[in-house]
Amino acid sequence: MGFEQQTTSSFNGLVVAISGASSGIGLATGRQFVARGAKVYNLDLTNSEEAADFTYLNTDVTKLQTVQEAVRVIERESGHLDILVNNAGISFVGTVEETTEEDWLRVFDVNVFGMARLSSAALPLLRKSKCPSIVNLCSVGALNGLPQRVLYDATKGAILSMTFSMATDHVREGIRINCVSPGTVHTSFVDRMLQKFPDPEKERAALNARQATGRMVTPEEVAGAILYLADPLSASTTGITLEVDGGMHNLRVRPIQ
Repeated sequence: MGFEQQTTSSFNGLVVAISGASSGIGLATGRQFVARGAKVYNLDLTNSEEAADFTYLNTDVTKLQTVQEAVRVIERESGHLDILVNNAGISFVGTVEETTEEDWLRVFDVNVFGMARLSSAALPLLRKSKCPSIVNLCSVGALNGLPQRVLYDATKGAILSMTFSMATDHVREGIRINCVSPGTVHTSFVDRMLQKFPDPEKERAALNARQATGRMVTPEEVAGAILYLADPLSASTTGITLEVDGGMHNLRVRPIQ
């Protein structure tokens, strides 16, 4: 039998929940899922015009009640959940001396505890799927010491460990759990952050230079990795971190003379 071209997407008809899909990586990911036939729920604090193709559910991942209510709505409307993308997160700039106890509690509450809350609430619904998958947003900062990112990197280290443990706990249920570790991603958040520096263009050049490719990663590139990990065709891929970092973690290129 000759090769037969696949005419339908493996995501066609699947139900996807993405935390923080109103902008950035979450928005780019939701758009790619929709383009491939999936129904996308956007679990975020605010909605956006760009996310009009998603079903918006007002959700604060630091509040268990709103997380549980979002999952109840998905169950009521769709009956099951196939893919959860834990994307919601916040950054923080500062050394350990510059980071207060309140900062530690606030950022961990969103980045780590929020991911745990949503994953726990969604698991019963994921068990009703024939191809359940969770993809967590990690960072190369989990395994690399980035300057003035001690708190942010600590949360991403926790996410990496949590991903491996969750994957172990649920592999025999057929629930695949992976994470994506981007390098520096060029989003509107980064643009706003750059404006706080005395020389934004100098800082932008430094962020570009972090990647061996000489440029920041795009949200669409991260989204492509998320879709690969979530794809039912990737049924033997579980318990990994997929680095989308322009070679930042493994490559050691010489500086341009």
